[in-house]
Formats: sequence, C-alpha cells, structure tokens
Amino acid sequence: MNRLKGIFMIVTGAILWGATGPMIEWLLRNTEMSASFILTIRLLLAGALLLSVLKIQGKRIDLPWRQKVWSRQLLIFGVVGMLGVQFSFVAAIDTSNAVIATLFQFLAPIYIIIFISVMYRKMPPLAQIVGMIVTLGGLFLLLTNGSLAGFEMSPVAVMWGVALGLSFSFYTLYPARLLAEWGVLVPVGWAMVIGGLTLLVFNLISVIKQFYLLGDLQASLMLLCVIVIGTAAFTLFLGSMKYISAIEASILSSFEPLTAMVVSVIWFGQSLGIWQLIGAIVMLSGVTWISVAGSKINTNQPE
Repeated sequence: MNRLKGIFMIVTGAILWGATGPMIEWLLRNTEMSASFILTIRLLLAGALLLSVLKIQGKRIDLPWRQKVWSRQLLIFGVVGMLGVQFSFVAAIDTSNAVIATLFQFLAPIYIIIFISVMYRKMPPLAQIVGMIVTLGGLFLLLTNGSLAGFEMSPVAVMWGVALGLSFSFYTLYPARLLAEWGVLVPVGWAMVIGGLTLLVFNLISVIKQFYLLGDLQASLMLLCVIVIGTAAFTLFLGSMKYISAIEASILSSFEPLTAMVVSVIWFGQSLGIWQLIGAIVMLSGVTWISVAGSKINTNQPE
C-alpha cells in the first residue's frame, strides 16, 4: 500500500511540475515579469504559507534552527538546492522553452553516477555507461535537431540546461538526512523562504520596480497557479522518497517532460523538430535504462 502511495505521489508531482513549465513560459513571454521577480514571489509566498500552516497545526518549525548542524544544512539546501533548481529551471525556460528545460533536468542521473564514481574512485557498471551514452546521444539530437551544421539552441540555453541537471541532482541527493530527521514539509518550507530571501537581497530594486505588474489580474492568477502547483509538486516529489526508491522515482519522473510537451503543444502550438522529438524519446529511454540497470545492480549486491 505504501509503495502504491509513493507511486501516486511521484506521478502526480511529476505531472504538476511538468505543467508549471508552460505556465512560467507564458509569464515570461506575455508579461514584463523577470525570472528573478517570478521566483522571489513564488518562493517567499509559498514558503511562508507552508510554514504558517505547519505552525497553525502545532508543528515546532523553529526546532531545526536550534542546532548548528541542521541550520547549516537548511541554509545549503535552501540556497544551492531549492534556489539552484528553481532559478536554473526558469532560466532554462527563458532561454529555450518549457519542454527542453524539463528534458535537460533528466541529465541529473548522469551527474549522480559520475559523482558517485568519483567519490568511490570506481568506474560505473557497463550497463550504466551504455545508458549514459544513449542519454547523451538523445541530448545531441535534441540540441542539433539532427544537423551537424550547428546547434539549434544558444550556448546560454545549453549552459542553463546543464546547470538545471546539476542542481536537480544536488536537490535529490543532499537533503536525505534533513528529510529523515524533520520530515518533508518543514525543510521544504524553510528552503523556499531561504531561497526567496537570497534572491530578494540580490534583486531588491528590480523586484520592487516590478510589483506594479501584479495589478494585472490574469498575470497574478497565473503566478498564483505556479506557486500552488509548484509547491505541491516539490512536496509530493520529496515525500514519495519515503515509500519508493530514488530509482523508481527517476523512472516515474518521465511524466514531467511528457506533461510539459502536451501542455505546450495544446497551449502554445509548440512542437519539437522530428529529430528533436526522437532525441527526447532516446533521452527518456536512456534515463530509464540507467535507472533499471541501477536497480538490478543494487538487487544483485550481497547483503
């Protein structure tokens, strides 16, 4: 029953996260809101609301700050994990589009494999190497649309896409101890507030100047949807780790780019080139292969 609950949570979270991409793209294309403004409002409001609800429920949300070890981890998770993945995701959307940004997120398993291999000074198993090659082959098609004449995307878009994969892998791996000690909601709430405050400090004047844009009802409602849906997605994703493995989560997360693709096609009339579409399918297949291979390796290891 718990495993089914975990599967439901990750699939629902993946679909919701995939849907936020086109919403953010709409805000960036149809309003004067900057990526920094959208994220500052999103993180501060979502984090404050989440912590307020927990406080009303009687949760001791201040407890993690009473020990240096946990407060330090919260700060790192908030700035590098939460803000890192959120800002790189929005920046990748801004420089490419929601579908491609979501697909770049799926480079995370490759970074995780490389990190673990370097940490343990051990080559990854052949099956995972094959999966990495397949995934990178799909990425090549996605970037070039099958033409060796040149990239379809700007170097800036590629840079933010790579940063997104790196930050998402950190977001997945780093908070394991935090979540085990304090559950999901308290660390996520504080991480959002920390990330939002960090962004606000570096963009204070710009954010203040854009507040008048919230007077547009349509834009405000869209931003509210991004905040609510995105917060639910983050909470469901991390919460699912209690019930299913990270390997299963990475496979089921493939609903993210699929959702982004469907919403973008219906809403914006966007579509990938034929070779880009093939590349997207190849990438998802490669990530699935890596996950399945990792599962078999873990199963076959002696106790």
